[in-house]
Amino acid sequence: MRENDVKNMFWLLLLWVGILTGGSVLAAPSLPTDEAMLADRVLGKAEAPVTILDYSSLTCPHCAAFATKILPSVKINYIDTGKVKLIYRDFPLDATATAAAMLARCVPQDLYYRFLDALFSSQAQWAPSANPKKALSNMARLSGMSEENINACLDDEALLKGVLALKTEAVTLYKIEATPSLVINGKTIAGVESYDELAKLIEAQLHK
Repeated sequence: MRENDVKNMFWLLLLWVGILTGGSVLAAPSLPTDEAMLADRVLGKAEAPVTILDYSSLTCPHCAAFATKILPSVKINYIDTGKVKLIYRDFPLDATATAAAMLARCVPQDLYYRFLDALFSSQAQWAPSANPKKALSNMARLSGMSEENINACLDDEALLKGVLALKTEAVTLYKIEATPSLVINGKTIAGVESYDELAKLIEAQLHK
C-alpha cells in the first residue's frame, strides 16, 4: 500500500469515528487476534477483593490527572498489596482518543499499562498535535511495533467497532456519561478528584 493511501485511510478512520462518537524494533511482532485485543487487561492480583473499572478517554485532561496524580498512590497502597485490581476500559471522547485506544490495544500486552502511562503523562504534547497519527506512531514504535503493524492496527475495522462497542456497553451497564468514571465493585463513581477520596471509597469496600 502506498504511503498516501495509508494516510487517506487514517483520516477516513478519524472522520468515521468523529461522526460516531462526536523500544526499538528488532522484528515486527504479530498482532494478536481482535478478541485478545479487546479483552480486559488486569492490573493487580485476580483475587483482589476490590475491583475498580477505570473508564477514561486518552485525550481527557482530567483522566490524565487521575492517571498521573492519583493512580500511582493507589497502585502502591492498594494494587501492589493485593487489595485492589484495576481494569482500564476505553471511553474515547473524540477521534484522536479512539485512535490512541486502538494503538494501546495493539502494543504487546505486557506493555499495555506502561503505554497508557506514557500516553497520559505526555498527553499535552500529542493530543493537540496537528498530526496525531505521527505523534502516536512515534510512541507506538518505542513499544516495539513496526510501521506496518501500526498502520494495520489503525486500519482494523473490527478493532474500531470493538472499542466503540465497549463504550456503548459502559453506558448501558454502568450509566457512564463522563470521564474519568470509576466502577468500584459494581458502583459507579464519577469524578474522583483526590487520592484521599478514592482511598475512603476503597476502604469502605474492604471493610464490608
